[in-house]
Amino acid sequence: MAVIPTLIGIFAPIFLILSPFTSYTDQILSIHRTRTSAGFALDIPGIMLTASILKIFYWPGARYDVALLVQAFLMVGVQMTLLKVALDNRPAWRGERPFVEMGKSFVETGSGRPLDFWRWKQQRPYWEYLVFLAFSLLALHTLLQPDGSSLYTRFIGGLGLTIEATLPLPQLYANYRARSCKGFRVSVLANWLFGDMMKMGYFFASEPGRVPWAFKLCGMFQAGCDACLGIQYWINGDPDNYCSYASYALAGFVSSQLACVRIAYIPKHGLGRFDLRSKTKQDCKWDPSIATRV
Repeated sequence: MAVIPTLIGIFAPIFLILSPFTSYTDQILSIHRTRTSAGFALDIPGIMLTASILKIFYWPGARYDVALLVQAFLMVGVQMTLLKVALDNRPAWRGERPFVEMGKSFVETGSGRPLDFWRWKQQRPYWEYLVFLAFSLLALHTLLQPDGSSLYTRFIGGLGLTIEATLPLPQLYANYRARSCKGFRVSVLANWLFGDMMKMGYFFASEPGRVPWAFKLCGMFQAGCDACLGIQYWINGDPDNYCSYASYALAGFVSSQLACVRIAYIPKHGLGRFDLRSKTKQDCKWDPSIATRV
């Protein structure tokens, strides 16, 4: 039985270091290839960049495992690439809120967040936020010179890990709102689930004190959320076989009272939603109850 912990101790650090590439390369290529980030939760790079920067500044005081530190540095590079590609290919409507709410225009004018945080229309505020966060933490470290027992070290460590633990939540919400997993790559989900198993094995098989309990607790929470995302993906099915419920704003007046028509085709063989761009009317049956007046 001692062989298993030994193998985990050898291969888990390698997997953790490479996980930024194995988890997100396919998503980056998919967005670049399709020229749209619709369906992909833009909060994912925001969460990972914020958490990774905090984890980097957590290391001087906590001195946690070096593999996790290297992973944090690589994650910053990969997530910056993902953020750039997602912003360059951002549709007129964001994938997190794909349908028009009653009384609002088709192009959403407000996010409901303070200062429209991480919903900015221009790219520059995203990069300014990241630079501000990094230099603020650098200034605080230079001023305070914290050690492992300081309240500041424990605070930024707990904050960074807590933020990272919420990683699956925006995608769970985006999928729930869209009733589809379209735009979210199954390769990312598979790597998240496999990574959870590797992390849990590595965290609990490591010698005491090597991995702080904050990593373990937040890792368990994230693993549970990833499992829920897997169930959600299984329920919604393959996004290539289902079509998103589409809402279109009409360029002109159809009538004095008709401002928007929601058009949907539902599959003949059960629940789900089809992509009208890849399916034909012959593959679906028209459900007139979906068409609504707003």
